[in-house]
Amino acid sequence: MCGIGGVLGQPQPAVLNRMNLLQNHRGPDEQSTWVNQHVGFAHTRLAILDVAGSQQPITAPNGSVLVVNGEIYNHESIRQSNPHYRFSTAGDSEAILALQAASGPSSGKASAQDYADWLGMLDGMYALALWDAEHEQLILARDPLGIKPLMRTQIGGDMLFASEVKAFHADERYAPELDELAFAARLVWEYPLDATTLLKGVHHVRPGTVEVWSMNQQGQASCTGTAEIERQAMNPAASWEPSRQARPLLDSFITSVQQRLMADVPVGIVLSGGLDSSLVAAVAHEAAQRAEQAVPECWTVAESEENPDWVAAEHVASHFDLRHHQHILEEDAFEQRLPKLVWHGEDIDVTVLFFNPLFEHMSRHVKVGLCGQGADELHAGYPRYGALGKHSNALQERMQALPVQMREQLAKGKLNPEEGWYLDSHEPEQHTKDLGTMLDFELNHGQLSNFQLRLVDRHSMAHSLEVRVPFLGSEHRKETYALPMDWRRSKQREEKAALRRAADLTDLPKDIVRRPKLPAGRATSPTMLNTFLDHYSDQSEELMQRYKTWAPALKGQEELCLGLGLFEALHLQQGGYKKSNRNVHDLLSEVIEC
Repeated sequence: MCGIGGVLGQPQPAVLNRMNLLQNHRGPDEQSTWVNQHVGFAHTRLAILDVAGSQQPITAPNGSVLVVNGEIYNHESIRQSNPHYRFSTAGDSEAILALQAASGPSSGKASAQDYADWLGMLDGMYALALWDAEHEQLILARDPLGIKPLMRTQIGGDMLFASEVKAFHADERYAPELDELAFAARLVWEYPLDATTLLKGVHHVRPGTVEVWSMNQQGQASCTGTAEIERQAMNPAASWEPSRQARPLLDSFITSVQQRLMADVPVGIVLSGGLDSSLVAAVAHEAAQRAEQAVPECWTVAESEENPDWVAAEHVASHFDLRHHQHILEEDAFEQRLPKLVWHGEDIDVTVLFFNPLFEHMSRHVKVGLCGQGADELHAGYPRYGALGKHSNALQERMQALPVQMREQLAKGKLNPEEGWYLDSHEPEQHTKDLGTMLDFELNHGQLSNFQLRLVDRHSMAHSLEVRVPFLGSEHRKETYALPMDWRRSKQREEKAALRRAADLTDLPKDIVRRPKLPAGRATSPTMLNTFLDHYSDQSEELMQRYKTWAPALKGQEELCLGLGLFEALHLQQGGYKKSNRNVHDLLSEVIEC
């Protein structure tokens, strides 16, 4: 696990070193760079496997150079199937170079599809950059779900890439600017869509995609090809019988947890008390026994000991005799922690504050955590999935509240793929017409990768903690995608019905198995959040005047005004990235007065 960055074009060692400084929180154990005439890599390492070895960048015998962020869970089997490759480390990342060495072609340029073919053999979470010295091509690739981040931008003739947007401040030419169309989509859908970010010209590498970059005849970095490694899609069977099929569904999840215990450092569990994280805890003993690892301890935060999440998590940990670390949020948590939350999160959501203290406390004891993220996207856990008509109407109302030009661009087929859009239109009605369509859309267009997984990655890595997501394991995905839609959500059955039947096969208390879905951020600290929003109501009104273009779409999401104000202060204003240690009041006052 780490932070990666680099430049294709005219790399400068000073820029690469500054990239490492700006992403040092992602990997404080080691920092390294590598550079040649046209490409430079920056790497900051959080040592989890082969702690004493596996420094990056890694150079292969054929001259290829690799930086990678993530974990390759099937690296041992790749090693065994490539006995002729001369491994120089005992870690997982070098398995990628072994696969490349075993692939062709031996002559001519390798195509994007050539790279995608062997990258498809990886089972894990990863974002990587590989310099193919033989073909003089830079490869950028990202795991099929987008668990690990990878963003890029172009400045002059150079292409810069990094795990986090903040690394681009390493280049003095970088001038952040709000992408107004991407922001408009964010206000409608509640997450950035497709490859867009809130910053103009800064785009994600698409999950499950390989990009090939090289220098063109004008001496500029140019993308010469892309190919799919894997796309996600529901594949529902005609029927599902819990008496026969609940066990394979559960076993696929236990296998995922077992894989994600792979570490040479301590591992913990994020325990919220909801079904998803509780199921991780429920199988922890069996998974640890299979993996021959220690049983993980658990961590919970909440605003009080009466909080329902706190009570439920306490019940689960006690029931399974798991060591449980509990922390009450500080009274001034929102005031003191929000600037760091927005700086690291690279978004405008201020309701998920609990992530910051939770991961901070965990990181004092472990380097790896397991969480329940991804279950709601696969098993249709969010309330909107049970009320698609209502959700579609809400999206349409927000769309109608946008400025006319932006509304037409988003809804009438005027989106430019070069600006980070996968589709030429994002009319809400076409993506919400039925549950299968909605689930496929949110898996592939941002809800999972740009929102939920971004939250986990940025806020855990802010404290040098790697968090893994067993619900997104390849075997569990295969079992889940085959579930009929009415076993995810229907009027006849409870939400996430198939998953709850699988959970019934464990010793998880039935009140937890049947516990309904609650919104994580608001459920963990509802009183503190409302108190904070009331305290800053005057500033919210002033910010609403400042952002009057967006005010109609912000109606009903007024807390996003505060988030946008902090985002402007920290990510858009000159030198803002140096201000994350300041408090909320000072940052917002500066924005309002400028």
